[in-house]
This record gives sequence, C-alpha cells and structure tokens, in this order.
Amino acid sequence: MGLLYARLIARKNRALGGLLGCMLSAVFISSAQAETINVSPSDDLQAVLDNVRDGDQVILSQGVHYGNFILSKTVELTGAEGAVLDGNKKGHTLQVDSTDSYIHNLRIQNWGVDLTTLDSGVFVSRGAANTRIENNYLQGGGFGVWVDAAPGTQIVANKVEGDLSMRSSDRGNGIHLYNVTGTLAKDNEVWHTRDGIYIDTSNKNELIGNKLHDLRYGVHYMYSYHNLVKDNVTTNTRTGYALMQSKYLTVIGNRSKNDANYGILMNYITNSTLTGNRVEGVQNNRNPHMQQQTNLAGLEGKALFIYNSLFNEIRDNLFAESDMGIHLTAGSEDNVLSGNAFISNKEQVKYVATRKQDWSHSGVGNFWSDYLGWDMDGDGIGDVEYEPNDSVDRLLWKFPSAKLLLNSPAVETLRWVQRQFPVLKSPGVVDSHPLMAVPDTFDGSGLQVDTVNAQLVEN
Repeated sequence: MGLLYARLIARKNRALGGLLGCMLSAVFISSAQAETINVSPSDDLQAVLDNVRDGDQVILSQGVHYGNFILSKTVELTGAEGAVLDGNKKGHTLQVDSTDSYIHNLRIQNWGVDLTTLDSGVFVSRGAANTRIENNYLQGGGFGVWVDAAPGTQIVANKVEGDLSMRSSDRGNGIHLYNVTGTLAKDNEVWHTRDGIYIDTSNKNELIGNKLHDLRYGVHYMYSYHNLVKDNVTTNTRTGYALMQSKYLTVIGNRSKNDANYGILMNYITNSTLTGNRVEGVQNNRNPHMQQQTNLAGLEGKALFIYNSLFNEIRDNLFAESDMGIHLTAGSEDNVLSGNAFISNKEQVKYVATRKQDWSHSGVGNFWSDYLGWDMDGDGIGDVEYEPNDSVDRLLWKFPSAKLLLNSPAVETLRWVQRQFPVLKSPGVVDSHPLMAVPDTFDGSGLQVDTVNAQLVEN
C-alpha cells in the first residue's frame, strides 16, 4: 500500500512538472516571437499592420505616413519624434479593431469630416476592449477619438485640436464615448472641436483632470449613470459642464472660468452630487456670438442652471462673479443646497416655481456676499434668514421692460406692502441659516472675500 501511494505521488509530481515546463516554454516562445518593427514613410504601413503578430511593437520613422489604417492585431503602435499619420482628409486615420492595443506618441491628422460616418482620428471599434491611447496630438475636423461600445478604454494625456475654419456645429467632438463602460479620460487637452468630451449612454466611466477650452460644451453628458467628473477645467466655452438626462453623477473639484452661458447646467439630473466645484465669471458678454444681445432677458450668464432636476446634493461649491449665481426652474425641487458660497454675482438667485424652498440643511446654509443680517450669538450663522427674491423680482422676470421703474415710488410701495403684509408674499427661496463667512471648504485655495465691497479676491 505504501509503495503504491509513493508511485502515485511521483506520477503526480511529474505531471505537474511537465505542465509547468510547458507554461514556461510558452511564455519564453511568446516573448521570443515578439518583434520591434521599424516602418519608414516609403513602406506599406497597412501591409506591416496586417502581418504583425500579437505583442509586436511597430515604430514609425519620422515623416508623414499617408493612408487610412486598420489595426487588427494586439500591438504597440508608436513613433519617433516627427512621425505623422495623415488620413488624406477622408474616413478614419486609424481604426482599432484589436483588444489591448497601445497607441502613443504620434501626431494624427487630416481625417474626414463626415459626421454621419463618424470620421475620426482614432476610431475604437466594439471589439477593441482595453485600448490605450496616450500622449498623441490629434488635429482634424471630424471626431478626435470615438470609442464605440468598447469597454476599458484609456485616453490619457492627449491633445485634440479641431478645425477652427469650420462652423462649430459641423465639427466633431474631441473625445466621444458611446455606450462604453470603464473608460478613463484623464489629463487630456481639447480645443476648437464642437464639444470637448461627449458621453452618451455610458456608465461607470471617469473624466479626470482634463483641460477643455474654446468649445461649445466642455463636458456633455447624455443618458449616462454612475460617472465620475473630477478636477476638470473649462474656459471660454458656451457651457462648461452640460449635464443632461443622467443619474448618479459625481461631479467634484471641477472648475469653470470665463464660460459664457452656463458654468454648470443640470437638465433632468437626479440623485447626483456636486461638491467642491468652482464656477467664476460666467458672463454673456464674454461670448463673441452674443455681444449684441447681452441686455435681453434670459441671456444672462448663469453659474448654475437647474432645470427639472430632483434629489441632488449641491454642497461646498463656489459660484462667483457671474451675471447670475443660480437659476432654478421647471420643478427643480427636493435638492440639498448647503455650504456653498455665492459671491459678487449681479443677481444671486432666480427661482421660478410655486413652492417655498429652504436652502439650508441640518442648520447649515450658504454664504451670500450681499447678506445684510447679523450674528448676535457669534455662532457663525446669521440671525435673520436670507431671502434673495421678492414679488417685485418676479414681476421684473415676467416683464423685463419694467426694470425702467426699478427705483420708482410705485415699486418701492410694492416692496413696503410686501414687508408689512408677509401673507401677500409669493413662494420662493430662503436660506434660514445663512453663513456669516466663506466656508472652511475653501481654505488653502487662495480664496478671500472683501466683505466691504462684496468682491472675490484671490492671492
């Protein structure tokens, strides 16, 4: 019995040893077969890409490689300094059909401009999961990078420039994500495309640290759930962050500066969190397309616009130096607004609805640079509630030309009657616990407030 057992153990060990040896041999053979292939502009690059093996590295030599290329193998595609892929102004310059490919350090240019056929600098097809696109410069009129339902894509540290000679509506988006999951777009710079990053029907993706400027929308969300938008910066756009028809968004630490129509726009957004964002200088006179219309009602630059959005938390954000701090309309109720700072906006709040809303939570309201109340007990909370709008304001919203009578005896009489007979007041926004100082959230950010002149000051 003992001899039989010993023989069985020996046989098992030999089998395991053989299996391990086969595995090591396979790894060695795979490593040995991987090649580095250098391609000059005079070579047939597509033929090279068709004949490489999975795991090969293809290095493009300096110069322009013309064509519309398809990558159907898992390879690393890179280039020496000055290596260019040029799409001859048609179709995709590079289409990726393989999984786990790595495209980096290339200039990619002159793809097509037909948005119907999704002409792109880099088109990542559905079968190309886990593609990495890193440190490339893309310039063209169609889409910069289009990811078509491929999971796990990483788009990192690229520069995407659109074609300024085309109308904005005719250009593609810089980065377009359609029906994707697990995509990371990080540290990219996008300008002169239509939108910077457009996300459609996509869940569980991350947008981190991107710089988006001179665009229609910086970030544009449609029908997407459970996404993270963090530490991005938008400047000189018509709308910094257009969040539409989406749920469970986490929007933290972003900045909108000198955008024109909206800093952050929330349209049918539910169960989402906005915290630690800074929106400054949203003014329509910054938009060259609107310079002749800035006095018309409804065209004010809005730091935050909330339309038909419910059950969101809006905490610890800065909304400053804009035509309007926040515009709330179309049944946007049951949102938590607390710990925010509204500083030096020409108009702090515009609220169009029929239900009173208290913008404080658990005894903590918001900081308002035009608050004239007092704090007798020194607890940092104003003793008088802050009410930004009254019935006269609502009358002016409805009849903008009535602003000519703003300081007339008739208007002053209406306001006096409203104060004497509060029962006549229409529903609106109040902050029952206004903060006397800018929240500690902004400590270390260089933010200071000149409370005498109600101005934002940065060191």
